[in-house]
Amino acid sequence: MSGGSFSCGGNFKLHKYPSNIGKIEQPKILTKEAVTILGEGISLVVSPWTALRTAIEFEWAGRDSRQKSDQLASDILSWFAQTKETHYIDDLENIIDECLILSFNTEIEDGNVEEIAEKLLIMHEDCLQGNFESIEKLRNSCPVIDENNDDSSDEED
Repeated sequence: MSGGSFSCGGNFKLHKYPSNIGKIEQPKILTKEAVTILGEGISLVVSPWTALRTAIEFEWAGRDSRQKSDQLASDILSWFAQTKETHYIDDLENIIDECLILSFNTEIEDGNVEEIAEKLLIMHEDCLQGNFESIEKLRNSCPVIDENNDDSSDEED
């Protein structure tokens, strides 16, 4: 069985090809650094989302609305970091929709779920390549939101 071919016991032979020919490329896996940065990016995309901020402000998920919002970001990161199969936008949209329905008792049908999912999927692809530029831009463009200061709405009363 030398010379680059293998006999399979029949009247044919399997020829050995270079390892990259005919091989299905396995999806890339995020590095630890990329997971950390992607987590930040997910929060930077999800936290200023008007629909989610409204759900938190009016406690559509109860008193722990902020925690449920954080859980959504965490679930999205876990999906990206732990799923080794190809990531499809429809699956991500379903994760976001399901969270909004189950946790916040709301459905968003204005195209924002699709827009958020697309941004996150592109960000994930960038992170797989070690490109964190889009997250850096978000860091520099997003205002810092003090999530611990819940007294802001009381000042107006």
